[in-house]
Amino acid sequence: MAATRTVGATTEEARDTRTPPHGHDEGPRTGRLQGPSPQAVGMLALLLTVAIWAAFALSARALSASTLLPADAALLRFGVPLVVLAPALWRRRRRLAAVRLAPAAKIVCGAGVPFFLAAMYGGSLTSAAFVGAIVPGMVPLFVSALMVAGGKSAPRGTQAAGLALIVAGVVALVWRHTAALDADVLLGTGTLLVASGLWALYTVGLREVDLDPIGSIGLLCLPSFAVIALLALTGVLPTGLAHAAGGDIALFLVVQGLGVGLCAGLMYAFAIRRLGPERSSVVGSLSPVAVVLLAMPLLDESPTLPVAVGVPLITLGVALANGRRRPRTEVSADA
Repeated sequence: MAATRTVGATTEEARDTRTPPHGHDEGPRTGRLQGPSPQAVGMLALLLTVAIWAAFALSARALSASTLLPADAALLRFGVPLVVLAPALWRRRRRLAAVRLAPAAKIVCGAGVPFFLAAMYGGSLTSAAFVGAIVPGMVPLFVSALMVAGGKSAPRGTQAAGLALIVAGVVALVWRHTAALDADVLLGTGTLLVASGLWALYTVGLREVDLDPIGSIGLLCLPSFAVIALLALTGVLPTGLAHAAGGDIALFLVVQGLGVGLCAGLMYAFAIRRLGPERSSVVGSLSPVAVVLLAMPLLDESPTLPVAVGVPLITLGVALANGRRRPRTEVSADA
Protein backbone atom coordinates (compact mmCIF):
# COMPACT_ATOMS: atom_id res chain seq x y z
CA MET A 1 0.00 0.00 0.00
CA ALA A 2 2.85 2.41 0.75
CA ALA A 3 4.10 2.11 -2.84
CA THR A 4 0.99 3.82 -4.16
CA ARG A 5 1.58 7.07 -2.27
CA THR A 6 2.72 10.12 -4.24
CA VAL A 7 3.91 13.55 -3.19
CA GLY A 8 1.02 15.99 -3.04
CA ALA A 9 -1.63 13.35 -3.72
CA THR A 10 -3.57 10.93 -1.59
CA THR A 11 -3.61 7.19 -2.13
CA GLU A 12 -7.07 7.33 -3.68
CA GLU A 13 -5.95 10.08 -6.08
CA ALA A 14 -2.93 8.03 -7.07
CA ARG A 15 -5.19 5.10 -7.89
CA ASP A 16 -7.51 7.24 -9.98
CA THR A 17 -4.70 8.68 -12.14
CA ARG A 18 -3.24 5.32 -13.10
CA THR A 19 -3.99 4.23 -16.67
CA PRO A 20 -4.39 0.66 -17.83
CA PRO A 21 -1.76 -0.87 -20.10
CA HIS A 22 -1.96 0.10 -23.79
CA GLY A 23 -4.59 -1.82 -25.65
CA HIS A 24 -6.36 -3.06 -22.55
CA ASP A 25 -9.60 -1.68 -21.20
CA GLU A 26 -9.76 -2.07 -17.45
CA GLY A 27 -13.53 -2.42 -17.67
CA PRO A 28 -15.80 -2.55 -14.65
CA ARG A 29 -14.29 -3.30 -11.29
CA THR A 30 -16.63 -6.22 -10.84
CA GLY A 31 -14.38 -8.29 -13.09
CA ARG A 32 -11.58 -8.28 -10.57
CA LEU A 33 -10.95 -11.14 -8.23
CA GLN A 34 -12.82 -10.44 -5.03
CA GLY A 35 -11.91 -11.55 -1.53
CA PRO A 36 -14.15 -13.57 0.76
CA SER A 37 -17.47 -12.06 1.72
CA PRO A 38 -17.99 -10.54 5.20
CA GLN A 39 -20.26 -13.50 6.03
CA ALA A 40 -17.53 -15.98 5.05
CA VAL A 41 -14.96 -14.16 7.17
CA GLY A 42 -17.41 -14.08 10.07
CA MET A 43 -18.04 -17.81 9.71
CA LEU A 44 -14.30 -18.54 9.73
CA ALA A 45 -13.87 -16.46 12.88
CA LEU A 46 -16.74 -18.34 14.50
CA LEU A 47 -15.32 -21.76 13.62
CA LEU A 48 -11.97 -20.79 15.14
CA THR A 49 -13.87 -19.64 18.22
CA VAL A 50 -15.55 -23.05 18.44
CA ALA A 51 -12.12 -24.71 18.49
CA ILE A 52 -11.02 -22.46 21.35
CA TRP A 53 -14.26 -23.10 23.23
CA ALA A 54 -13.47 -26.79 23.04
CA ALA A 55 -10.17 -26.07 24.80
CA PHE A 56 -12.10 -24.07 27.41
CA ALA A 57 -14.36 -27.04 28.11
CA LEU A 58 -11.37 -29.33 28.49
CA SER A 59 -9.63 -26.87 30.81
CA ALA A 60 -12.77 -26.51 32.94
CA ARG A 61 -12.57 -30.21 33.68
CA ALA A 62 -8.77 -30.17 34.06
CA LEU A 63 -8.94 -27.37 36.65
CA SER A 64 -10.04 -29.78 39.38
CA ALA A 65 -6.86 -31.81 38.85
CA SER A 66 -4.49 -28.82 38.73
CA THR A 67 -2.82 -26.75 41.44
CA LEU A 68 -4.92 -23.72 40.48
CA LEU A 69 -8.20 -22.68 42.07
CA PRO A 70 -11.18 -21.18 40.20
CA ALA A 71 -10.22 -17.65 41.28
CA ASP A 72 -6.72 -18.17 39.87
CA ALA A 73 -8.07 -19.27 36.51
CA ALA A 74 -10.45 -16.29 36.48
CA LEU A 75 -7.63 -13.83 37.20
CA LEU A 76 -5.72 -15.22 34.21
CA ARG A 77 -8.85 -15.30 32.05
CA PHE A 78 -9.74 -11.64 32.55
CA GLY A 79 -6.33 -10.19 33.42
CA VAL A 80 -4.26 -11.30 30.43
CA PRO A 81 -6.48 -9.57 27.80
CA LEU A 82 -6.33 -6.33 29.81
CA VAL A 83 -2.54 -6.39 29.86
CA VAL A 84 -2.23 -7.19 26.15
CA LEU A 85 -4.86 -4.67 25.03
CA ALA A 86 -4.17 -1.90 27.58
CA PRO A 87 -3.03 0.79 25.08
CA ALA A 88 -5.93 0.07 22.70
CA LEU A 89 -8.45 0.09 25.54
CA TRP A 90 -7.16 3.43 26.81
CA ARG A 91 -7.84 4.95 23.39
CA ARG A 92 -11.42 3.62 23.59
CA ARG A 93 -12.11 4.83 27.13
CA ARG A 94 -14.74 7.38 26.11
CA ARG A 95 -16.69 4.88 24.01
CA LEU A 96 -16.57 2.38 26.86
CA ALA A 97 -17.86 4.96 29.32
CA ALA A 98 -20.74 5.80 26.97
CA VAL A 99 -22.15 2.23 26.82
CA ARG A 100 -25.69 1.96 28.18
CA LEU A 101 -26.16 0.06 31.44
CA ALA A 102 -28.56 -2.65 30.19
CA PRO A 103 -26.38 -4.10 27.38
CA ALA A 104 -23.26 -3.65 29.53
CA ALA A 105 -24.90 -5.74 32.28
CA LYS A 106 -25.75 -8.47 29.75
CA ILE A 107 -22.13 -8.66 28.65
CA VAL A 108 -20.54 -8.46 32.10
CA CYS A 109 -22.93 -10.98 33.71
CA GLY A 110 -23.25 -13.17 30.63
CA ALA A 111 -19.54 -13.88 30.11
CA GLY A 112 -17.96 -12.42 33.24
CA VAL A 113 -17.49 -13.74 36.75
CA PRO A 114 -20.97 -15.33 37.17
CA PHE A 115 -20.62 -17.28 33.92
CA PHE A 116 -17.02 -18.26 34.56
CA LEU A 117 -17.61 -19.58 38.07
CA ALA A 118 -20.78 -21.42 36.99
CA ALA A 119 -18.98 -23.10 34.08
CA MET A 120 -15.97 -24.06 36.18
CA TYR A 121 -18.03 -25.37 39.09
CA GLY A 122 -20.34 -27.31 36.79
CA GLY A 123 -17.34 -28.78 35.00
CA SER A 124 -15.78 -29.91 38.27
CA LEU A 125 -18.94 -31.92 39.06
CA THR A 126 -19.45 -33.45 35.62
CA SER A 127 -17.09 -33.91 32.67
CA ALA A 128 -15.56 -32.10 29.73
CA ALA A 129 -18.26 -33.54 27.47
CA PHE A 130 -20.94 -32.03 29.72
CA VAL A 131 -19.34 -28.57 29.61
CA GLY A 132 -18.93 -28.73 25.86
CA ALA A 133 -22.42 -30.10 25.26
CA ILE A 134 -24.57 -28.08 27.65
CA VAL A 135 -22.99 -24.62 27.70
CA PRO A 136 -22.67 -23.85 23.96
CA GLY A 137 -25.12 -26.56 22.90
CA MET A 138 -28.11 -25.00 24.66
CA VAL A 139 -27.24 -21.38 23.80
CA PRO A 140 -29.25 -21.34 20.52
CA LEU A 141 -32.42 -22.23 22.43
CA PHE A 142 -31.84 -19.50 25.03
CA VAL A 143 -30.92 -16.94 22.35
CA SER A 144 -34.07 -17.76 20.38
CA ALA A 145 -36.14 -17.31 23.53
CA LEU A 146 -34.50 -13.94 24.20
CA MET A 147 -35.04 -12.81 20.62
CA VAL A 148 -38.71 -13.83 20.73
CA ALA A 149 -39.10 -12.01 24.04
CA GLY A 150 -37.59 -8.97 22.32
CA GLY A 151 -40.25 -8.99 19.62
CA LYS A 152 -38.74 -11.15 16.87
CA SER A 153 -40.67 -14.01 15.31
CA ALA A 154 -40.10 -17.54 16.57
CA PRO A 155 -37.99 -19.92 14.44
CA ARG A 156 -40.03 -21.98 11.99
CA GLY A 157 -39.52 -24.77 9.50
CA THR A 158 -36.02 -26.20 9.22
CA GLN A 159 -34.62 -23.73 11.74
CA ALA A 160 -37.06 -24.90 14.40
CA ALA A 161 -36.31 -28.51 13.50
CA GLY A 162 -32.59 -27.81 13.76
CA LEU A 163 -32.94 -26.29 17.22
CA ALA A 164 -34.98 -29.32 18.31
CA LEU A 165 -32.25 -31.67 17.04
CA ILE A 166 -29.55 -29.70 18.88
CA VAL A 167 -31.48 -30.01 22.14
CA ALA A 168 -32.10 -33.71 21.47
CA GLY A 169 -28.39 -34.24 20.85
CA VAL A 170 -27.41 -32.50 24.08
CA VAL A 171 -29.98 -34.53 26.03
CA ALA A 172 -28.65 -37.74 24.44
CA LEU A 173 -25.12 -36.90 25.56
CA VAL A 174 -26.03 -36.27 29.20
CA TRP A 175 -29.02 -38.56 29.70
CA ARG A 176 -27.07 -41.62 30.82
CA HIS A 177 -25.59 -39.65 33.72
CA THR A 178 -28.69 -37.74 34.77
CA ALA A 179 -30.87 -40.86 34.59
CA ALA A 180 -28.72 -42.42 37.34
CA LEU A 181 -29.85 -39.61 39.68
CA ASP A 182 -26.26 -38.79 40.65
CA ALA A 183 -26.63 -35.74 42.92
CA ASP A 184 -23.31 -34.20 41.87
CA VAL A 185 -24.03 -34.70 38.18
CA LEU A 186 -27.51 -33.25 38.52
CA LEU A 187 -26.18 -30.21 40.39
CA GLY A 188 -23.42 -29.80 37.83
CA THR A 189 -25.89 -30.10 34.96
CA GLY A 190 -28.14 -27.44 36.46
CA THR A 191 -25.17 -25.13 37.01
CA LEU A 192 -24.04 -25.58 33.41
CA LEU A 193 -27.55 -24.74 32.20
CA VAL A 194 -27.33 -21.50 34.17
CA ALA A 195 -23.96 -20.81 32.50
CA SER A 196 -25.52 -21.46 29.09
CA GLY A 197 -28.34 -19.02 29.79
CA LEU A 198 -25.81 -16.40 30.89
CA TRP A 199 -23.81 -16.88 27.69
CA ALA A 200 -26.97 -16.28 25.67
CA LEU A 201 -27.31 -12.91 27.42
CA TYR A 202 -23.73 -12.13 26.41
CA THR A 203 -24.42 -13.12 22.81
CA VAL A 204 -27.43 -10.80 22.56
CA GLY A 205 -25.67 -8.01 24.46
CA LEU A 206 -22.75 -7.94 22.04
CA ARG A 207 -25.08 -6.95 19.22
CA GLU A 208 -26.59 -4.13 21.30
CA VAL A 209 -23.37 -2.19 21.94
CA ASP A 210 -21.64 0.11 19.49
CA LEU A 211 -18.15 -1.22 20.14
CA ASP A 212 -15.56 -2.98 18.02
CA PRO A 213 -14.29 -6.40 19.19
CA ILE A 214 -11.45 -4.87 21.22
CA GLY A 215 -13.83 -2.54 22.98
CA SER A 216 -16.18 -5.44 23.70
CA ILE A 217 -13.36 -7.35 25.39
CA GLY A 218 -12.52 -4.31 27.51
CA LEU A 219 -16.15 -3.89 28.54
CA LEU A 220 -16.18 -7.52 29.69
CA CYS A 221 -12.76 -7.86 31.26
CA LEU A 222 -12.37 -4.56 33.14
CA PRO A 223 -15.24 -5.01 35.63
CA SER A 224 -14.81 -8.80 35.71
CA PHE A 225 -11.15 -8.58 36.70
CA ALA A 226 -11.97 -5.94 39.32
CA VAL A 227 -14.66 -8.15 40.85
CA ILE A 228 -12.59 -11.33 40.91
CA ALA A 229 -9.56 -9.46 42.32
CA LEU A 230 -11.73 -7.97 45.09
CA LEU A 231 -13.19 -11.38 45.95
CA ALA A 232 -9.69 -12.88 46.08
CA LEU A 233 -8.19 -10.06 48.16
CA THR A 234 -11.02 -10.20 50.71
CA GLY A 235 -10.79 -13.99 51.01
CA VAL A 236 -14.29 -14.65 49.69
CA LEU A 237 -12.70 -16.76 46.94
CA PRO A 238 -9.48 -18.54 47.96
CA THR A 239 -6.49 -18.22 45.67
CA GLY A 240 -3.33 -20.29 45.39
CA LEU A 241 -1.69 -18.59 42.44
CA ALA A 242 1.49 -17.81 44.36
CA HIS A 243 2.09 -21.51 45.12
CA ALA A 244 0.70 -23.08 41.92
CA ALA A 245 2.86 -25.19 39.62
CA GLY A 246 4.48 -23.27 36.79
CA GLY A 247 3.15 -25.71 34.20
CA ASP A 248 -0.43 -25.21 35.35
CA ILE A 249 -0.05 -21.43 35.27
CA ALA A 250 1.41 -21.56 31.76
CA LEU A 251 -1.36 -23.87 30.52
CA PHE A 252 -4.20 -21.73 31.84
CA LEU A 253 -2.48 -18.52 30.78
CA VAL A 254 -2.40 -19.78 27.19
CA VAL A 255 -5.80 -21.49 27.11
CA GLN A 256 -7.84 -19.14 29.30
CA GLY A 257 -6.00 -15.82 29.00
CA LEU A 258 -4.71 -15.76 25.43
CA GLY A 259 -7.08 -18.33 23.92
CA VAL A 260 -10.51 -17.81 25.46
CA GLY A 261 -10.03 -14.30 26.83
CA LEU A 262 -8.24 -12.68 23.91
CA CYS A 263 -8.51 -14.67 20.68
CA ALA A 264 -11.98 -16.14 21.15
CA GLY A 265 -13.26 -12.87 22.59
CA LEU A 266 -12.11 -10.93 19.53
CA MET A 267 -13.36 -13.47 17.01
CA TYR A 268 -16.73 -14.07 18.67
CA ALA A 269 -17.48 -10.34 18.89
CA PHE A 270 -16.44 -10.01 15.24
CA ALA A 271 -18.68 -12.94 14.23
CA ILE A 272 -21.67 -11.47 16.08
CA ARG A 273 -21.33 -8.23 14.10
CA ARG A 274 -21.08 -10.14 10.80
CA LEU A 275 -23.58 -12.97 11.31
CA GLY A 276 -25.90 -11.82 14.09
CA PRO A 277 -26.56 -13.44 17.49
CA GLU A 278 -28.93 -16.18 16.33
CA ARG A 279 -26.72 -17.57 13.57
CA SER A 280 -23.58 -17.28 15.68
CA SER A 281 -25.13 -19.15 18.60
CA VAL A 282 -26.25 -21.94 16.27
CA VAL A 283 -22.83 -22.49 14.69
CA GLY A 284 -21.32 -22.31 18.16
CA SER A 285 -23.24 -25.47 18.97
CA LEU A 286 -20.60 -27.39 17.03
CA SER A 287 -18.43 -27.02 20.12
CA PRO A 288 -19.87 -30.20 21.73
CA VAL A 289 -18.70 -32.16 18.70
CA ALA A 290 -15.17 -30.78 19.01
CA VAL A 291 -15.09 -31.35 22.78
CA VAL A 292 -16.23 -34.96 22.56
CA LEU A 293 -13.72 -35.75 19.83
CA LEU A 294 -10.85 -34.07 21.70
CA ALA A 295 -11.77 -35.58 25.07
CA MET A 296 -11.21 -39.08 23.76
CA PRO A 297 -7.43 -38.78 23.17
CA LEU A 298 -6.70 -36.06 25.76
CA LEU A 299 -8.82 -37.21 28.71
CA ASP A 300 -9.13 -40.92 27.85
CA GLU A 301 -12.91 -40.67 27.47
CA SER A 302 -14.00 -43.67 25.43
CA PRO A 303 -16.74 -43.34 22.80
CA THR A 304 -20.12 -44.37 24.19
CA LEU A 305 -23.59 -44.91 22.75
CA PRO A 306 -24.76 -41.44 23.94
CA VAL A 307 -21.81 -39.91 22.09
CA ALA A 308 -22.57 -41.89 18.96
CA VAL A 309 -26.19 -40.67 19.06
CA GLY A 310 -25.77 -37.14 20.39
CA VAL A 311 -22.90 -35.88 18.21
CA PRO A 312 -24.59 -36.61 14.85
CA LEU A 313 -27.86 -35.09 16.12
CA ILE A 314 -26.10 -31.89 17.11
CA THR A 315 -24.21 -31.71 13.82
CA LEU A 316 -27.39 -32.21 11.77
CA GLY A 317 -29.24 -29.72 13.95
CA VAL A 318 -26.57 -27.08 13.37
CA ALA A 319 -26.79 -27.62 9.61
CA LEU A 320 -30.58 -27.20 9.62
CA ALA A 321 -30.81 -24.33 12.09
CA ASN A 322 -28.09 -22.39 10.29
CA GLY A 323 -30.20 -22.15 7.14
CA ARG A 324 -31.69 -18.78 6.36
CA ARG A 325 -35.42 -18.41 6.11
CA ARG A 326 -36.73 -16.81 2.94
CA PRO A 327 -38.87 -13.76 3.60
CA ARG A 328 -42.51 -14.26 2.81
CA THR A 329 -42.47 -11.22 0.53
CA GLU A 330 -40.39 -13.15 -1.99
CA VAL A 331 -43.19 -15.63 -2.51
CA SER A 332 -45.84 -13.00 -3.15
CA ALA A 333 -43.67 -10.65 -5.19
CA ASP A 334 -44.79 -12.05 -8.55
CA ALA A 335 -48.44 -12.47 -7.54
